[in-house]
Amino acid sequence: MPRLQPLDSPLRFGIFLPPMHKTGVNPTLALQRDLELMEHLDRLGYAEAWIGEHHSAGSELIASPEVFIAAAAERTKHIKLGTGVNSLPYHHPFVLADRIVMLDHLTRGRMMFGAGPGQLTSDAMMLGIDPMQQRPRMEESLDVMMRLFAGETVTAKTDWFTCDEAVLQIRPYSDFDIAVASSISPSGSKLAGRYGTGMLSIAATEPAAFEVLDYNFKVWNDEATHHGHVVDRAKWRLMGPMHIAETVEQAKENCRYGLQWVFEYLSHIIPMGDPSAPPPPSDYDEFIDYANESGRMVIGTPEMAIAQLQRLQEKTGGFGAYLFLGADLANWQATKDSYELFAYEVMPHFTGQAAPVQTSYDKIVGAGSKWVDATLGAQLTAIADYEAQRTKS
Repeated sequence: MPRLQPLDSPLRFGIFLPPMHKTGVNPTLALQRDLELMEHLDRLGYAEAWIGEHHSAGSELIASPEVFIAAAAERTKHIKLGTGVNSLPYHHPFVLADRIVMLDHLTRGRMMFGAGPGQLTSDAMMLGIDPMQQRPRMEESLDVMMRLFAGETVTAKTDWFTCDEAVLQIRPYSDFDIAVASSISPSGSKLAGRYGTGMLSIAATEPAAFEVLDYNFKVWNDEATHHGHVVDRAKWRLMGPMHIAETVEQAKENCRYGLQWVFEYLSHIIPMGDPSAPPPPSDYDEFIDYANESGRMVIGTPEMAIAQLQRLQEKTGGFGAYLFLGADLANWQATKDSYELFAYEVMPHFTGQAAPVQTSYDKIVGAGSKWVDATLGAQLTAIADYEAQRTKS
């Protein structure tokens, strides 16, 4: 029988930050805002931030998640910071493993390692890598890195790297989280199961990816069982776009800033559903309705966010963390406000913090005048006692 570790921890929240910035803005300030966003999320109690690696296309500006994480770790106190993801075919596995372990020490265990083949084929082409080789190379690299993290001395030779008795000179600081990116195909979930790592379900709310969430979980679990590992649902992260405000109308107005720009950009770098299906509406209001009704995102209210998370829980049977897509859907201030509203009104429903507060409130209000009467009685008794003492004196 498959072995499953029960999910007994509350749902965590975080961000998957490629990042996606509109062009035409100051890239220096855009990167500074990314760092400020890490501080903002840290203060609000978000648990995780996964930082991307990209080298082309002009929107996703972070070239080294490790460098960014080192800077962000000095500005934050609690939030864990992961590479989301390192593109393994672009790096010698020994050098990357060494950098990851150093980052684990620098952050005192607040680092996480996310692995993927590289999302932008334009990156791979500039490096002379055939896109058809990205996933096989990722598997070769991850195998070596996992052995190095475990303290092994590794000798391996492929057509693109050599390790000759390679061994890390320092051990990891912590038993840091490792996660493999997964989308629609089972390649990521297969690797996550083989090595006993967590899984990052990218674009989990896109209809095609949503439909295979349970399938990819099964692949992850079956492969883990076959290789002697135990699947931990707490290490399953789901990512999706979301922006909330006090009203649907305000959320829609906020996202006029960049929502359609982001999805136009995405349509040129990744497959966006069935190519034979009609294109999404070009009218902005119709596009928002289309996006909300299909479940691919939430542009709306805290109540809509809660419903989306419950929908994901029902589909999956439980997962560990929900990650916002870190993209310029709205302007800077509205983006920060959305994260704050979510932390204030949505998180408590899933962390277990809302229920006891409500129970305590309901107990008082449901008792009618009982507690007021008790207070009034105590006050009247105190007055009578005082007057009686004055009379005696």
